[in-house]
Amino acid sequence: MEDHLLGWLRTLDEDRLGRILANRPDAIAAPWPRRLDTLTQRLGNAVAVIETLRRLPLPCLQVAETALAMTRPTLESLASFLSSPPEEVTPWLEHLYDHALAWPGDDGVIHLAEGVARWWTAPLSLGEPLAHYLNAWSISNDALHALARNLGLPVQGNKRRMISRVIEALSDTDRVRALMRHAPEGTVPLLDRFAWDGPALAVDGARFVSPGTPERWCADHGLLFRPSWHKAEIPREVAICLRGSGYHPAYLPEAPEVATIPVDPEEVDHLMTLAAPHVVERCAALLDNTSKTPLPLLKTGGVGVREVRRMAKETGCDEDETRLLLEVCAVARLLAWDEPSGGMIPTERFDRWRLDEGSARLRVLLAAWWRMERSSLRKIDGKYGTVLGDDPAGPVIAQVRRAVLSVLTHLPSGTAFADRDSLISSVHWHAPLIDRALLRECAPGVLDEARLLGLLANNALTDLGRALAGLTARPGDENDDAVPMVEHDPMLAEAATRALASVRRSALFGPDLTAVVTGPPSAELAALLDRCADRESRGAASVWRFTTPSVRRALDQGWEVGDLLDELAAVGTIPQPLEYLVRDTARRHGEVTVSTVGCVVQATDPTLLAEIAAHRRLGRLGLRLLAPTVLVSAAPADRTLAALREVGYSPVPVSDTGEITIHRARAEESAPGKLILLPGGQVAELSEFPGLAEFEAPAHMLVEPPPDPYEHARRLVATGRSDDERNGRTWAIIGRMATRLPTAQQSLLGFVVDRGVRAGITLADGLTATISHGELKGGALDAWCEEAGDYLEFPLAEIVEVRGAY
Repeated sequence: MEDHLLGWLRTLDEDRLGRILANRPDAIAAPWPRRLDTLTQRLGNAVAVIETLRRLPLPCLQVAETALAMTRPTLESLASFLSSPPEEVTPWLEHLYDHALAWPGDDGVIHLAEGVARWWTAPLSLGEPLAHYLNAWSISNDALHALARNLGLPVQGNKRRMISRVIEALSDTDRVRALMRHAPEGTVPLLDRFAWDGPALAVDGARFVSPGTPERWCADHGLLFRPSWHKAEIPREVAICLRGSGYHPAYLPEAPEVATIPVDPEEVDHLMTLAAPHVVERCAALLDNTSKTPLPLLKTGGVGVREVRRMAKETGCDEDETRLLLEVCAVARLLAWDEPSGGMIPTERFDRWRLDEGSARLRVLLAAWWRMERSSLRKIDGKYGTVLGDDPAGPVIAQVRRAVLSVLTHLPSGTAFADRDSLISSVHWHAPLIDRALLRECAPGVLDEARLLGLLANNALTDLGRALAGLTARPGDENDDAVPMVEHDPMLAEAATRALASVRRSALFGPDLTAVVTGPPSAELAALLDRCADRESRGAASVWRFTTPSVRRALDQGWEVGDLLDELAAVGTIPQPLEYLVRDTARRHGEVTVSTVGCVVQATDPTLLAEIAAHRRLGRLGLRLLAPTVLVSAAPADRTLAALREVGYSPVPVSDTGEITIHRARAEESAPGKLILLPGGQVAELSEFPGLAEFEAPAHMLVEPPPDPYEHARRLVATGRSDDERNGRTWAIIGRMATRLPTAQQSLLGFVVDRGVRAGITLADGLTATISHGELKGGALDAWCEEAGDYLEFPLAEIVEVRGAY
């Protein structure tokens, strides 16, 4: 099958090959192929073929399945079988061609990728073709002659000609119908059951060897074959004949229409500008809350309902918002489990996230939702699932999310869907491989989540939703550590900036100790007011009230009265009653103090303690004299003991009960240095590289984008013309140039070139690299280097070792 595909690819021009590469980004992922034979292997990968099938609409799958059920399908025979004019079938067939899932042969016969055939084990519920049974080892020449005589066919000629006659006879509807007139009673319902409910059914094996039974008659005439005693199958050609000339496979070339109603675009845009800033602000509030009180997890995994309700109450979110935003923050790596804290706390990425501008923060959250493999608001038997718990549907949830929003982008501007059932039917047409029951169960939750995130308003997609649904970049999986390209998409960045354009960065302070924000507050403004006031309402206008406890809360967090008033004055005019409240609360703040001491030093001689307190070399302990015989140290007991002994005193440790506690110290084993993996597979101690010890790689790295598909198609077409000249020269060049390698290693290096295998090499200067997909250029090997993430040239004469890499 790969040979057929390679031959077709060699006939394509740059534009057609570029379309295929654009539709199949998996085929040009790093290391991107540089030859058509390597590209053919990528395109034929079964897993990649199935993933590509998931992105195709229903007519493509119906055309592919029908073609699989036919012996030698052509455009004309395929259109006839589908009872549709060729011009209605051609666009969807071309769509399959543009994804390299099917391609035409020189004789017009349509070939399908092997991975497509694996998806449908019985296309159209039809069995194997007659050739499969007649060429089986269990069919002897005598049995074949007997079958031909039963069908009234000549038995002269070789086995191949006899098989062709039998196939031709049993593929003729009129002939099969005429044959059925002489069948025993009960044969028609038996074959009808196999034709429509088959192709394989359980049977009574004894009836196939008993004379006069319908089963025996069907077996003798090649209408049924029995691979095992209790199982029989009907051949594909026979089943099609029995279904009749009026049978045509299901074919729906037009998408079901979604019922729509008109909406006001300005209102949709306004609701987006209210929801988007609210999402950023509430995420910051939830994460700030977890920094103060780590979020514990259940023993079975996930966050309990009680904790969700506590967080909702403390942050002012409703429960649905809390559920959704907690899961989004976890996928965005803003929230993670911390063993010492015993709960979920904000990560270092959150510290960087909160310093970004608002548009970047919103894009991080939307990208996380786009690849999230859970549905926060999906109900099963009327109940929500556990927050951050496992969802058995997994990646299918993300597929449902993308399919639903993609269909909504096709609705005309100024309209919204009016009927959820018609929307689900259209989604199923565009993504037919998603289980329909699961789609019906998940779609309501997906729509509710989209509303909370500002992607959907009044059942119409907002500009933010259209930008997210229109992305062509691969969103990535939930567990990917690489930053998905969606966070940096210019269209999404523009829409996010527009969605946050109406945020308010100032407040109106009233003499009644309230602050009013007439519009969505920015995350910074909301955080400031939440810090020193209590929120009373939210919506189109948000209201905060200042009280003595709320101001004291800000002072307890370390704010100075002057800094707090300056921050408030920067966002609005402070009335006199508010300034009085803040200053009066600050004046009383600290009437009672609580100090932390490291340990207590006692002695019966006041003079000795006074001498210790005045000792210059003990100043770092922060010693204070509380009473003539009581001294406190800011340092812990062990450090205080060591410092006193260092300057010549003889202190002893005392327990809380007053008993002297001296224990024999054990020698401490030095902790092993941390090992790091260097490029080339070398391992070293972290202590050997002090510059690296304090370096932390960012939690998220940007994925290297694949090459431009049309430029790469141009290179592939040019390379394809020189493939024949290159073949057969590999071993001669390596044997002549790579003189430092033994014969076995030269052979392995040849496989790197001719078959693209992966291997490790060492050069004369000690450099090591992991390479694959090599080409010979003069005296050098041009191969993909995994450490460099690009193609590099390695002189053949400098390679001293080649080893397998698995």
